Amino acid sequence: MGGNTKLSYGRQEKLNFNWQNGDKRYYTLNQHLRHFFGDKVFKVSLDAGFTCPNRDGRVGQGGCIYCSARGSGDFAGQAEKSIHEQFCEIKEVMNRKWSSARYLAYFQAYTNTYAPLKRLQEVYEQALAEEGVVGLSIATRPDCLPAEVLDYLEELNQRTYLWVELGLQSIHDRTMEWVGRGHTFEDFLQGLDKLRRRNIRVCTHMIYGLPGETLEDMFGSAQTLAKLDVQGVKLHLLHVLKGTPLADIYEQSPFPLLSQDEYIHLICDTLEILPAQTVIHRLTGDAPRKDLLAPLWSLKKWEILNAIDRELERRGTWQGKKAQNKTADTTHSI
Repeated sequence: MGGNTKLSYGRQEKLNFNWQNGDKRYYTLNQHLRHFFGDKVFKVSLDAGFTCPNRDGRVGQGGCIYCSARGSGDFAGQAEKSIHEQFCEIKEVMNRKWSSARYLAYFQAYTNTYAPLKRLQEVYEQALAEEGVVGLSIATRPDCLPAEVLDYLEELNQRTYLWVELGLQSIHDRTMEWVGRGHTFEDFLQGLDKLRRRNIRVCTHMIYGLPGETLEDMFGSAQTLAKLDVQGVKLHLLHVLKGTPLADIYEQSPFPLLSQDEYIHLICDTLEILPAQTVIHRLTGDAPRKDLLAPLWSLKKWEILNAIDRELERRGTWQGKKAQNKTADTTHSI
């Protein structure tokens, strides 16, 4: 892999999980952003009206079998509104809780590098021009990183704070073929390498509970991910959403889903082997209540997160405890 694993434009961060003061036993995105900016920073989810090669026919039709009609942007702004209108509406809601916060403009829905460069420049620059915006987070696919877009992302990375979120979901090609991802694990590695050669932070998405995968398969994905040059991780539980091809399959022939206990233990196992400096962007996903078919226990997001905290405490463990490559600059205060 090209690049390096240091965060903050090459400055290695000294981490201190001070659990007695209420810190998590893992390195949250909130903690990272407070460390970097010295302030509360929110993500503002925007929908720029992009599509996906897995929907428009270039790779496939209809998207991945688990993907919602909004392309994972169910909680983003409305695409028919301008970037400015979306930003102001969401900012107003967030400011009810944090009046002095700053913001990351988050392009989440569909594939956000899958458009002509001029269009990408237009929407990204509009978002960066909004008051209080300190950077961008851009969700995309590893097969949608042409050279001219990579050059622009590199330039953005030199003048603002930037994450590129790269969907993987599983390292197992048989799984990716079954869910209709339209790319392989090798494609992911190539996309990751292109970004890291430009020193761009990468957050990788993984889904636990995909049909046909055992707990050993899922943990195998985690073990591989822990060895890659990624700076952030998003871990999701598989959601069966109404109106998706996966929902049709599930309703016709229900397949086993992870239990809450299985998921919590798998998450804790994963945290133990991830390097301590890897930023944890998410440990469970959100799904609109009206659209969720299964598992219904996933609606209790805070109950799940609290259960993860309790399990880590019960084990007497933390993120990175079993990581193969621990950094000397990382400290743990018990």
